[in-house]
Amino acid sequence: MKVLFNPSRKTISPVPEWRSRLVQGLLLTCLIILISRSIYLQALNKDFLQQQGQSRHERVIEQNMQRGNIKDRNGEILAVSAPVRSVWIEPQRVNATPEQIRQLASLTGVEEAVIQQRIRSGKKFVYLRRQLPPELAEKVAELNIKGVNLKHEFYRYYPARELAAHILGFTDIDGRGQEGMELAWQDMLTGEDGKRRVIKDRIGRIVEDVEQIQSPKPGQDVVLSIDSKIQYLAYRELARAVKEQHAKAGSIVALDVQTGEVLAMANYPAFNPNQRASMNNEVIRNRVLVDTFEPGSTLKPFVVAVAMETGRIKPDTLMETAGGKLKIGRAVIHDVRDKGNLTVSQVIQASSNVGAAKIALLLPPKTFWEMLNRSGFGTETGIGFPGEASGRLRAYNTWRPIEQATMSYGHGISASLMQLARAYTLFATDGELKPVTLLKRDMPAVGQKVISHETAQSVRKMLELAVQPEGTGNSARISGYRVAGKTGTAHKRLKGQKGYAKDRYISSFVGFAPASDPRVIIAIMIDEPSSGNYYGGTVAAPVFSRVMEGTLRILNVPFDEPLGNLVISPVPAELEDKG
Repeated sequence: MKVLFNPSRKTISPVPEWRSRLVQGLLLTCLIILISRSIYLQALNKDFLQQQGQSRHERVIEQNMQRGNIKDRNGEILAVSAPVRSVWIEPQRVNATPEQIRQLASLTGVEEAVIQQRIRSGKKFVYLRRQLPPELAEKVAELNIKGVNLKHEFYRYYPARELAAHILGFTDIDGRGQEGMELAWQDMLTGEDGKRRVIKDRIGRIVEDVEQIQSPKPGQDVVLSIDSKIQYLAYRELARAVKEQHAKAGSIVALDVQTGEVLAMANYPAFNPNQRASMNNEVIRNRVLVDTFEPGSTLKPFVVAVAMETGRIKPDTLMETAGGKLKIGRAVIHDVRDKGNLTVSQVIQASSNVGAAKIALLLPPKTFWEMLNRSGFGTETGIGFPGEASGRLRAYNTWRPIEQATMSYGHGISASLMQLARAYTLFATDGELKPVTLLKRDMPAVGQKVISHETAQSVRKMLELAVQPEGTGNSARISGYRVAGKTGTAHKRLKGQKGYAKDRYISSFVGFAPASDPRVIIAIMIDEPSSGNYYGGTVAAPVFSRVMEGTLRILNVPFDEPLGNLVISPVPAELEDKG
C-alpha cells in the first residue's frame, strides 16, 4: 500500500488503491477512443479526410504581368492589354448538374456537347474558354462548379485598328509577339511573371496567401517615333489612291530628315489586328520593309550624283539625247519622245532614260556600284523590323554594259520603299545617309557622309526642277512650300520568268520639303494601277502633295515660299516619265 506524506504530522498517509486504478483506467479509455477514431477515419471512412484535404489545398500560382503599352511619340496609346479571365477545368474533379452545364455553356459560348467531351477527356488541365470578359467570368464563378476554375490573363487591344497595324503587328492569344514591333520588342514589353504559394478552397478560391516565391516585373512601355495624326493622314490618302487607281496595293513612308525617325508608315490593303481570325500572310505583310521593287526613275539622281562627285559632269553639261534612242548591243533604250539634247539638270527634270544611261556609261562599274552601296541599296536599313528585306544589288563585276545603263533608271536593281526613302536623305541633307528608327529619338541623328555638300545641293536643285510645271512631278507641288522630288514608273518583272510585263507597272514618287531647309521625306509606291493612269507623276505625286502638305502643317513648319494660287496642270504626254 502507498502512503502520503503529511508535513504537519510528519507521518506518511497511504493512497487508496482504487484511486490509482481509476486514473489508469481513464487514460486507457482515452487511448482506446483515439485509436478507434484513427482506424475509423483512415480505414473505414477515408473519403472524409480526402474531401477535407481537397477542399483546402496548397498551390503555386503564376502572376501574369501586364504587357507594356506601345505609344506614339505624343503618348497616344496604340497597343494596350486589358484584363480578362480564362475558364479552365480539371476534368477528373468536375462535378456539375445538367443545369450548371447548361448555364456554363451559355456564359462561355461553348456548346454543352463540347463541354461534356472535354470533361470526359481525362486530362488534368483543359481550357474551356480563353479571354472571357470580366463580367461573364464573375457569373461563371457564381455557379460554384467544382473543378471549374478561372485564370487571370490579358487581351491585347489596338485602338487604331488598321491605321498602324503593319507597324505594330500583333500578339498571339498567350500574349507573345508574332509580327511587327510586338515581335521586335517582345522581351522589353513582356516583363517577368511572378509566382506565389496560396491555399485554395474546393472551388478554386484563394483563402490564404502563404508566401511570395518570385516577385513579378511589369513589362516596359515602348514609345514609337510615329505621329498618330500623320499616320492617319498617310493611311487615308494611300487608301484613297489605291481605290481610285484600282491598284493591287500601295505603300507610303514619311521620315524626319533631322532625326531619321519614321513619322508614318502605312500599307493598303491593311488588316485589323483585333480580328485575328481574318488575317492571312498576304495582308499582314509590311510592304514598306519586306517587299522590294525596281525603283524606276527615282534612281536617276544617284547616277548623276556619283558622276558629279567624280568630276565627269556638271549640272549644265550637255548630253546628246537627241533622237530619244540609245542602242547598246542588240538592246535599244528609249525615251517617251525625242527631247533633243539635254543638260544634266534637264535629264532629271524631263526624266530622260537615254540621258541617265549615257551618264552611267561614263562611270567604271565599281564606282557606280560603290555609290549605290553606300547609299544603302543592297543592305538592310538596320531599323530592326522583323523580316526586313535587303533588296538586290548585284556585284559590279557581273554587269554587262546594258545592265549598267538600265540600272541608272532603276531597272535591274531592287529596293524596299524604306531603303529608297532613306537614300534620299543624301539630297535632303548635306550628303549624309541618315540612320532610320521606329523608336522616338530626342536628338538629331548623325549620318554617314556619302557625297559632298556641293553635290547634294546641286542634285537638290535638279529635284526642285522636276516638280516645276515643265517637270514630270509637278503634281507634287504644295502651296507655300518649295518641293523637291522625283517620279518613277517601272514595268513589273514577270514572276518566275525573265523579262517584264507589258501592262503592269509600279508607280512611285520620292520627295522632300521644304526644299530650302528639308524637314520631311515622303516616299509612295502604288502597285499595278489599272484605271488608265500608271505614271508616277499622275498616280503617286498627288498623294505626296496631300500628305506632305498636311504633315508640314501638323509639324508647324514655316513656309519657305509665298502663298499663292497654285495651279497644277496635267503632265503633258511628252513629259511623262516612263523610266
